[in-house]
Amino acid sequence: MARGCRCFVARLGHDVVAFGWLASGVEWIGELELEIRPGRGEAYIWNCATDQRHRRQGFFRSIVNGIVAQARQEGMSRLWIGTLDIPAAKAVADAGFVPALRFTSVWMSGMRWLRVRRAETVDSDLLIAAREALSIAGRPIRVGASLKRADRRTH
Repeated sequence: MARGCRCFVARLGHDVVAFGWLASGVEWIGELELEIRPGRGEAYIWNCATDQRHRRQGFFRSIVNGIVAQARQEGMSRLWIGTLDIPAAKAVADAGFVPALRFTSVWMSGMRWLRVRRAETVDSDLLIAAREALSIAGRPIRVGASLKRADRRTH
C-alpha cells in the first residue's frame, strides 16, 4: 500500500474469501521475473486469489469485475492482468480483457528461461503497448526466448 497499491476483498459474512490488488505504478511480476510499468491512465491487476474452500463460486470473477469497475470509474483507459489457469482466463475474458502476450517460464538450476510470444489475435497497437509496459531498461520486451540467472525477488 505504501507504493500506491490498493487491495480489494470479497467477504462471505465476516470472512475474507478472495482478494486482488490494483497498482498504477511499477510492480514486480514474480512468475515472469519482469517489472510491469503501466502507462499514464493504465493500471495492473495482480495477485488475485480465492480461499481454496470457496473456489469455483464466482469470487475471483467478482473481484476482477469489481476492480475493473472501480478503475473505469476513476478514468483508467487500459488495465493489464495475467492469468495462469483456464478458469481464471475465462473470467478475465468475460471482464473484457483480450490476450496480448503469451509466456512460458521455466526455472532450472538457478536459471530462468522465458519465452515470449504474441497472442494469436492481438492487434498491433495492443502488442506494442504490452511490450512497452513490460520494457526492460527502457526497451520494449522482445518477442522470443531468453535465458538469465533467476532473480527471485518479492514485491
